[in-house]
Amino acid sequence: MVKFIALYRKPQNVKEFDEHYDSIHTPLVLKMPGLRKLEITRISGAPIGDSKYYLHAEMYFDSIDAMNASNASPEGRATAKDLMSFASDLVTLFYGEVEEK
Repeated sequence: MVKFIALYRKPQNVKEFDEHYDSIHTPLVLKMPGLRKLEITRISGAPIGDSKYYLHAEMYFDSIDAMNASNASPEGRATAKDLMSFASDLVTLFYGEVEEK
């Protein structure tokens, strides 16, 4: 299992960000082929001070090949295009193999 992670810094206009994220971006993500699970966390606190991060999204795929195929699909490209249109200056993307112990 591979997890593709999008970590967003806090936007200046949270309401506008949330409206776009929930009504446009998330439905695009959910159309991506091979997506097994999507988890979204709106960060509400930090142990020390305020978190500079606002939202954490985790997208699960069976393998790196499945993730790459999904990202290269028309649905994946539409999702990436949308992401760059509203959050290119807020988001950091990375991925890794999930280990279960």
